[in-house]
Amino acid sequence: MKTKIILTGATGMVGEGVLLGCFAHPDVEKVLVIGRRTCGVTHPKLEEVLYNDFMDLSPIAEKFKGYCSCFFCAGVSSVGKKEDEYYKLTYDMTTHFAKTFIEQNPVVKLSFCYVSGSGTDSTEKGKTMWARVKGKTENTLIKMFPEGAYMFRPGYMKPVKGQKNVKRFYFGWQVFYPIMKFLMPKFTCTLAEVGRAMINCAAKGYSKNILEVKDIIDCSK
Repeated sequence: MKTKIILTGATGMVGEGVLLGCFAHPDVEKVLVIGRRTCGVTHPKLEEVLYNDFMDLSPIAEKFKGYCSCFFCAGVSSVGKKEDEYYKLTYDMTTHFAKTFIEQNPVVKLSFCYVSGSGTDSTEKGKTMWARVKGKTENTLIKMFPEGAYMFRPGYMKPVKGQKNVKRFYFGWQVFYPIMKFLMPKFTCTLAEVGRAMINCAAKGYSKNILEVKDIIDCSK
């Protein structure tokens, strides 16, 4: 079954890796990338919309029509941010985007894949600020998409071949990935696996709303 996907965060490491995975996957018919900056690639499956204000999507809302899946890979680091700022850029922005997606496709069974992170706090009450905010975001999305919410919690990820947007920490992945995989198998996967797992969630669903690394690898097969 072919699927049409909206993707955010294509200029980041995770989003770019997932986008390349979508291009390569035969079940993906079209990808609408929405972002502040161009992803810098061309492909027959790709449509790109450049837009700055994710808190007011009304000027581009009609672009959401006809899509059944959203891969929300956009996000910001919590480093140097107070909780109210991080909350706005994480919880508010993500849930507003999800709300617009639902409003523009009211009679379609939708799926929403959200890149959270290993260590996210589902209780929303822990000491770590970013984990609480991510946990609240996850919980709200699961309520918004009762039949199709998938929260991805990857750890260390091996980049996809050909990626341009690779974080400095990952520059030695060719050497360190096999070591990380051996030492911390429950914390390590590939971005190719993340992309395939998202596509499989969109096409076939999965038994869990929250996918830890082990689940991501299982769902990617």
